[in-house]
Amino acid sequence: MPDTQTLNAVLGAYGLSNAVGNINSGGGINWGWWIANFLFGIIGMCTFGYGWKEKKIRPIIIGIALMIYPYFVFNAILAFAIGIALTAALYFWRE
Repeated sequence: MPDTQTLNAVLGAYGLSNAVGNINSGGGINWGWWIANFLFGIIGMCTFGYGWKEKKIRPIIIGIALMIYPYFVFNAILAFAIGIALTAALYFWRE
């Protein structure tokens, strides 16, 4: 199994440098980020599919935003806040 530095170097090449912390400093895997990424990615995929099926642009835009934003935000609390805000926008910004 590779050490933390090697894993961070490999993940850093793909833009995921904060996904795994230093185990010696009490870090570890950033589970909040992974859960937010998975949860809001699934919601975004379903929203995008609904918008595509119904030919509605608003769910398509929000679905794409929900699927893409976790790749640019590595703070778990901020990831959940943005995901909740986009999901609320899906509810309030309907036709």
